[in-house]
Amino acid sequence: MGDDQQPTLWHIPISHYSEKARWALDHKSVEPERRAPLPGGHAVVALWLTRGRHKTFPILRLDGRNIGDSSAIIAALEERFPEPPLYPEGPQERRRALELEDWFDEELGPHIRLLVFHEALKEPEQFAEVAARMAPAPMARFKAGAGAYARAWARLRFGVGSARRADLARTKVLEAWDRLEAELGDGQYLVGDTFTVADLTAAALFYPIVQPPEGPSAIDRLPAAIERFREPLRQRPGYHWVEEMFRRHRQRAVVDVA
Repeated sequence: MGDDQQPTLWHIPISHYSEKARWALDHKSVEPERRAPLPGGHAVVALWLTRGRHKTFPILRLDGRNIGDSSAIIAALEERFPEPPLYPEGPQERRRALELEDWFDEELGPHIRLLVFHEALKEPEQFAEVAARMAPAPMARFKAGAGAYARAWARLRFGVGSARRADLARTKVLEAWDRLEAELGDGQYLVGDTFTVADLTAAALFYPIVQPPEGPSAIDRLPAAIERFREPLRQRPGYHWVEEMFRRHRQRAVVDVA
């Protein structure tokens, strides 16, 4: 692929859905140009790129198309770069892998994001530090301003701040751990005996709590409440499985967020 055809990934470095797309690109050995506008302001960029179809990242420009949604991005990559595959070959296993991708996208992704944001906002100094790392260089110098902007964006975009919604999010995340372990049983992978889109999706969306060393790193430590929440999870098979998926299949994961 020539330079004039190089894909472009619009992403948020700390986002678990963006990590899902980055992981798929790395799995296919596709190196895109990466662009990361200021979170919050990225919605305008997303709407412009997709002509109003999507208001969030990731978005992948591939072969002249701007593709929104991490699942659609993976589908396009499977078509354009079929090897190594993320979709199982057999129709029944493929259907199962796509069903699990969709389930974790809908039943885990939004809730783990809300929970982490909810607890992070209780530690404004650390939150402002992370926000400054995400901000463009001119704004990053003003940590307090970056933190205030990020807090307002998180509350407006994700409804962060409601104790009731945070309690629901905790329940949903624990249900996702249960579902993961039930689907795995004694197996190494969720569908068949190879790494598929189902494994990539579940592992990527659990990363904000597991924080595997191969994953994107923008924080020095998790909020204290999230540390307490994840402590009993550390002994669960699903937690070790997420760590193993990153260790085994995500060697190129580290994202420079500076």
